[in-house]
Amino acid sequence: MAQSQIQEQLQQQKQGQMFSHQQLLQASLVELPLTQLVDRINTEMNDNPALESDTGYDYGETTDYQDGGDYSDAPEAQDDFESRSEREERQSALDEALSNLGRDDEDLPVYHGGSALADEREEMVYGESVSFYDQLKEQMGELDMTERQRDIMEYLIGSLDDDGLLRKPLDAVCEELAIYHNLDVSEQEVAQTLELLQGFDPAGIGARTLQECLLLQIARRSPSRVRELMQRVVNNHFDEFTKKHWDKIQTALGINDAQAEALFRELRKLNPRPGASLGETVGRSMQQITPDFIVDTQDDGTVTFVLNNGEVPELKVSQSFIDSMEEYQQNKDNLSRQTKEALLYIKKKVDAAQNFIEAVKMRRHTLSITMHAIIQLQHQFFVDGDEASLRPMILRDVAEKTGLDPSTISRVSNSKYAQTRWGTFPLRHFFSDAYVTESGEAMSTRKIKAVLREIIDAEDKRKPLSDDVLKEELGRRGFPIARRTVAKYREQLGIPIARLRK
Repeated sequence: MAQSQIQEQLQQQKQGQMFSHQQLLQASLVELPLTQLVDRINTEMNDNPALESDTGYDYGETTDYQDGGDYSDAPEAQDDFESRSEREERQSALDEALSNLGRDDEDLPVYHGGSALADEREEMVYGESVSFYDQLKEQMGELDMTERQRDIMEYLIGSLDDDGLLRKPLDAVCEELAIYHNLDVSEQEVAQTLELLQGFDPAGIGARTLQECLLLQIARRSPSRVRELMQRVVNNHFDEFTKKHWDKIQTALGINDAQAEALFRELRKLNPRPGASLGETVGRSMQQITPDFIVDTQDDGTVTFVLNNGEVPELKVSQSFIDSMEEYQQNKDNLSRQTKEALLYIKKKVDAAQNFIEAVKMRRHTLSITMHAIIQLQHQFFVDGDEASLRPMILRDVAEKTGLDPSTISRVSNSKYAQTRWGTFPLRHFFSDAYVTESGEAMSTRKIKAVLREIIDAEDKRKPLSDDVLKEELGRRGFPIARRTVAKYREQLGIPIARLRK
């Protein structure tokens, strides 16, 4: 009896470990955007001869959901060769990045409605190009690293945002590596690998803050008096630098007007978005983003969508492997040791192929029900494309509708894009916190920000409105929020204070 109980416990433990491995596989595939999923599948097919593609399957005809109806409740610049337009663009980008300090993740630059990005959206071409991720991986191949360091480096590269910055804390990276990749690493190991990544081109890649990004670029410059002054400004006078208080910086450094002008000219050459500049090396008209969902809105308000499966093949287990396994099993009583080992190998490969196919199917299902829930909750936005139509929605809201864990919704929304009638958006764009008024009414923070931007865009630029006046105007439009909240949202929108808007 005791022996039987031990065997049963061992069997349960083994099943639990297999289930955990399958969960990790499913979680890792859910996290991948379409282009990386194709690479992952190709790698798996190369590693496992029992896994094959079924070329007779046409993915383009598959529609996972078609839903309509009422959802109302649901590197250093070279001055002599840099053109004026490039200098102005980079300076504008730096100014915007400095004014955007403190904004939360959901307000990072994305492809969304608005005149500033209308031309950019028109130029989007979805096609093959050398991706941001691939260019960094090419540089990684030039380093002599251990397999463990490579695993950490690949995850760090995959965690960079569109600007090329790492906005995750190192302890979060350690936790995610342990959960999704079964890799137990220390913060020190991650920090050491990140330091290697920060040595890649262009300068500034892998920085955790804008300040660190600028310092990394300055450090690449040749030793000089100008470099020393630039480091002092960014290190010791960063607050004044972000507010363009040039006179205060000049006084603190004790330099004359000509020196100050030369210093500020060099500072303006710094690139706040090294990731974006890396993308420019393959051509501005080539868009790196491939949408994972194609959403269509009919004139009657019906919203439908399909998964964009691109070059993802339909997978199957090799028939030759299945036939071999069946043949061996029929004669298992007369198998030699070598044949038994071959049978174990075949079974292992077939099991791995079946598990991978199941994980791909589960990814498809998870993405479909997540997008379905988002359309239900944000139906009005998909109808009119108005930012103000976005309702308060957090991960938990989608999790409750889908029955999935909020962490799964987070993995889906962090790296997926939806192509809509109104542009291409990251899924995180549809999430918005709620601002609760004193009367208990919940309002979408995104809607408040949209109205705030509308008010500021319409103001007399000779007499820009103060935060107090903006508070009063928002109140008249039905958004009674505090002045400090107005200041917070204005900063998150990247809009400077009144005196800097003249």
